[in-house]
Amino acid sequence: MRLFVLKRDEDVSGMSGTGYVAEGVEFWDGTCALHWRTPLRSTTIYADVQTLETIHSHEGRTNIVWIDEDMAPDVAEEIHRFTL
Repeated sequence: MRLFVLKRDEDVSGMSGTGYVAEGVEFWDGTCALHWRTPLRSTTIYADVQTLETIHSHEGRTNIVWIDEDMAPDVAEEIHRFTL
């Protein structure tokens, strides 16, 4: 299982804002669950991370940031504040 967040640099739709807008998990079989941290919260299941990226990347304006033990301390702190 791997954890990630979606970091949006530009909000094309005007709905989710910018910054860390969603959090998610990739399960052992590649299936992903994504939960939006916006006023209109929702959770969606995707077959795989490639499908999720195709739908939500908005031509590179939104990126997946994988959460792991080796990430830079300042990034880890920012994500930690986001997920509390």
